[in-house]
Amino acid sequence: MYKIKKIMIVGGGTSGWMTAAALAKFLIPRGIDIELIESSAIGSVGVGEATIPHIRVFNDMLGIDENEFIRETGATYKLAIRFDGWGEKNSSYFHPFGVSGFPINGIDFHHYWLRLKQEAEVSEYGAYSFAAVAANLKRFGYPASNPNSPAYDFSYAFHIDASKYASFLKSRALAAGITHIDGKVTEVTRDKEGAINAVQLDSGEFLEADFFIDCSGFRSLLLGESLGVGFESWAKWLPCDSAYAVPSEALSSPPSYTLSSAQPSGWQWRIPLQHRTGNGLVFSSSHQSNESALSTLLCNVSEPITADPKLLRFEAGKRKQSWEKNCVAIGLSAGFLEPLESTSLYLVQVAVQKFLELFSCEAAIGTTEMNAFNYLINIEYERIRDFLVLHYYANNRKDSDFWADCREMAIPDSLEEKLDIFRCGAGVVEYRHGLFMPASWLAVYLGQGVVPVTYDPRLQKMPLGKMKAFLAQVEGDVQRAVERYESHSLFVLRVNSKASGAYPPASMSLYGAPR
Repeated sequence: MYKIKKIMIVGGGTSGWMTAAALAKFLIPRGIDIELIESSAIGSVGVGEATIPHIRVFNDMLGIDENEFIRETGATYKLAIRFDGWGEKNSSYFHPFGVSGFPINGIDFHHYWLRLKQEAEVSEYGAYSFAAVAANLKRFGYPASNPNSPAYDFSYAFHIDASKYASFLKSRALAAGITHIDGKVTEVTRDKEGAINAVQLDSGEFLEADFFIDCSGFRSLLLGESLGVGFESWAKWLPCDSAYAVPSEALSSPPSYTLSSAQPSGWQWRIPLQHRTGNGLVFSSSHQSNESALSTLLCNVSEPITADPKLLRFEAGKRKQSWEKNCVAIGLSAGFLEPLESTSLYLVQVAVQKFLELFSCEAAIGTTEMNAFNYLINIEYERIRDFLVLHYYANNRKDSDFWADCREMAIPDSLEEKLDIFRCGAGVVEYRHGLFMPASWLAVYLGQGVVPVTYDPRLQKMPLGKMKAFLAQVEGDVQRAVERYESHSLFVLRVNSKASGAYPPASMSLYGAPR
């Protein structure tokens, strides 16, 4: 057991200051000192600007007013991710923060859609989702309070300036009593049992603590380099290892969705903020040169660029465990999964929340807490991994070796099991822990052309005309509900123009409140 009186966070950036702000709020009042070391000479990666709805829970936990957050971070709202060219080269679909349709007579909506698709014409699956249709029309508004409304069961997230968010959290953490030290860690010392007991700065100063949180980024200075926790590579499933990032001027009418456009050797993101647009190309260096990748990126940026492109190198995967002895790694020091589904800040958030949940009232933590934390964090990474791999694997593109290699790769057994269950009878695996529930899997399965051989047999006797009428009613209700919402741009302007205002409660759900 480690008795905790002082916690040292090594590294700033978004992960460091998210951690610091949360620990300041909940642990400083319990008499625990929190220090954060970062070097002003070392920049942060700062490309994770798209989020998922869970970020609202984190902000709410810290007592952050959502409207203030929008103004301070230059944020826009997000209802979905649009995937262009992922299944077929000219295909497009949405992964919305909401469900499509609703169950009838105990049978999930997608079974009705699948039967109609086999026997008649049917609209794309996203046409029955309020969040997808609203995103496509650049609309936004809060969920309806009436459970019978098509606008009830959806949620929303944000596109944010990650640097501004880190600064926003930093100011709150400092006000709450965090000690901030500007310096570069040059050495890590350990006691006779192998636990970290101090770090040395480039100034020569030694700083001691009882517990250390590694937010040092890809280097993983504490967990990886000092404690020797190995890295588990997932490059065989997620082959992209490089990215160019470049900002451009703001879009005149920013949409309420993140855009992910498949390219010959990877994919390109577009993230609309109030004051600028984030752009980037994630690519495989085994399939495309730096020069070619940069050309691909710049040819597909619609607005004038405002800074030089930045090249990043990475490897998909995670540390074999995120907690070892008296050190927890959070953020890039724990692992990296490309931002295809905007999960970077979510992984920081769940690590911080689980650490706080396991922090005992006696401020003493040991093997039991460590094992529980590692188990839960491993699940989070592995389930996100499977979801990302699905995007690459379920493609029918014929234009490059990259997509052929992805289509022919041997996927994780856990993903193979999910695909088998869906292909055989349209079943979708649901689990207690980890991100992405059935609505998300269905959006990607059906959006990328993974169609099961059959559907729920109870629908075989339902008259086809009755089923057509049911789906037409759902689609019409969704369309009419969306038309009552204002444009996303006007909504953001309205939020910026007032000091405060009501907004819906947050929940740890991608899809809003259940019916």
